[in-house]
Amino acid sequence: MPPGSLRMRPYTDADLPHLQATVATWIAEAGSCGYDHIGELPHRIYENLRGHHPVGDLVHVWELADTTVGLAINLRFGAAFDVFTAPALRGGPTEHEMLRVAYETTARHLADAEEYVLTDVFDRDVTRIRLLTELGFTQFRTWDDVTERDLGDPLPEPTTPDGFVLRSARLTDADQLAEARNRAFDTDWTGELYRSAVMTKPGYDPAREIVVEAPDGRIAAFTVYWLDERNRRGHFEPVGTHPDFQRRGLARAAMLAAMRRMRTAGMTTVSVHYNADNLPAHRLYASIGFQKRYQTYGFRRPRPTAHN
Repeated sequence: MPPGSLRMRPYTDADLPHLQATVATWIAEAGSCGYDHIGELPHRIYENLRGHHPVGDLVHVWELADTTVGLAINLRFGAAFDVFTAPALRGGPTEHEMLRVAYETTARHLADAEEYVLTDVFDRDVTRIRLLTELGFTQFRTWDDVTERDLGDPLPEPTTPDGFVLRSARLTDADQLAEARNRAFDTDWTGELYRSAVMTKPGYDPAREIVVEAPDGRIAAFTVYWLDERNRRGHFEPVGTHPDFQRRGLARAAMLAAMRRMRTAGMTTVSVHYNADNLPAHRLYASIGFQKRYQTYGFRRPRPTAHN
């Protein structure tokens, strides 16, 4: 199908359920290589982009006739993009066009200090690696370890120190959740922004954000779990611990509690991704049975200059 027959339009909040169902169908058809868990879509659109621009400026839906064939999420982390393409169109001019436009869209929004446009790719995705290379991208790092766990294996009981409480989040936790994220990830959330940009947006359900409440009422650890009912796959994104409460097994307890809920919901496997050089994360996830399945590589291309 020639690129000229494509239509790209801005994403709206109402698109999310359809897009998650569509990507789940692509995963069922072609496997997970080239596609992230469908829970990553609301996380990346709403939490990563963080309300700095209208989502329609940075998130685009690609269609052929009335069929959704692609999704681009631009300017993640201020410099990166994601493109997900229907399996039948992978490797050809349609995917090439989506990647080109995502590069140009992200480049237009780069801060002056950013030198490169970035994207990541699964280590076994030779199709995407070929297209990125044709477009002038080069590999510059190993990015994430992608790990999985079989939920059919025994799950230890989640336990917390005396006085700490495991529970689901509430909308009234927004201020404490913002503070916990800021301390865990060095971000700058406010409670109002987390409430308006994440907690009240499509895809998020406070019942799926598992928190550990400290005796003083602070959120000590947190994780959000996501469900892909079509493929019976669970996923964690993000997982964090307030630095005042590290090394007490709190994130481990939150994850174990979430995995029990996933199994009850019919999930058979669960995944979590983390920066490949993050040794504390590796130790945590390995301690509860996650095993590396593959890695993602970072690719980059210099931002356009006035002469290109």
